[in-house]
Amino acid sequence: MKNLTITSGRALLTLSMASCAAVFSWHLWSFYMEAPWTRDARVRADIVRLAPDVSGPVAAVLVTDNSQVEKGMPLFRIETDRFELAVREAEAQVESTKAAADLARIDFERYQLLVSKEAASLKERQHAEGQMNQADAAHQSALVALDLAKLNRGRTLVRAPASGKITNFALRAGNYVSAGNAVGVLIENQAVYVAGYFEETKIPKIHIGDRVKVDIMGEPQSVGGRVAGIAAGIEDRERSEATGSLASVAPTFSWVRLAQRIPVRIEIDNVPDAVRLIAGRTATVFVEPNSN
Repeated sequence: MKNLTITSGRALLTLSMASCAAVFSWHLWSFYMEAPWTRDARVRADIVRLAPDVSGPVAAVLVTDNSQVEKGMPLFRIETDRFELAVREAEAQVESTKAAADLARIDFERYQLLVSKEAASLKERQHAEGQMNQADAAHQSALVALDLAKLNRGRTLVRAPASGKITNFALRAGNYVSAGNAVGVLIENQAVYVAGYFEETKIPKIHIGDRVKVDIMGEPQSVGGRVAGIAAGIEDRERSEATGSLASVAPTFSWVRLAQRIPVRIEIDNVPDAVRLIAGRTATVFVEPNSN
């Protein structure tokens, strides 16, 4: 009888442990498959590419890589010699066209007086008026060219377009920079966010405004945020389209259907002082359901 009791107790204990393990495994599997969370997330940032508006050799670099800058702060300066010459040339052209416009106006006024006294024909007056208008237009064009020359001279000093941190900036004095070609990037102070790539089966449980907990790899503390937006579309790799022609669809079908990943933008609103938000870092995102 005693042996039967011990055997029954052991069987009951084993059954209880197996049941607990089954329930725990079911909850773990349900959380892993259905809960709105993902390990596929990245810290990202909206960046501003630092590119000069004019071309030329760099005369001086005023900041270093990874510097914190304020909006309007000088970053580097391009040699101004040729731009000073361009301004002087434009000023000379303004003076020349102004003199020509003044002479054309005097001629027009003289012909206008002669026509009133019938000493000149109407055709000669109209011709003089046309010459005056052309001279005035040339003078206005010269004024615009002067303003442009001064603008280009002012753009030789490249300033920070926003407040933030400069990175990937390796410019040195003597380098030649071209207009429109970036020499570094600036990450704005308020432009850092988290992009979470959620399986499409979990998207119905994610809503705009839901609270989010973000665990950044290597950081002991979590970062708080909210769901700011869900992507409106992703690329269809099985189909290619060209304007004016039929769609091209790959004639294959994968029997293992993997859930697509949908980008979700998460705005950060609670960052512990010890956490460093560096664009590109890996993160795990947990969305708290019904928290908006």
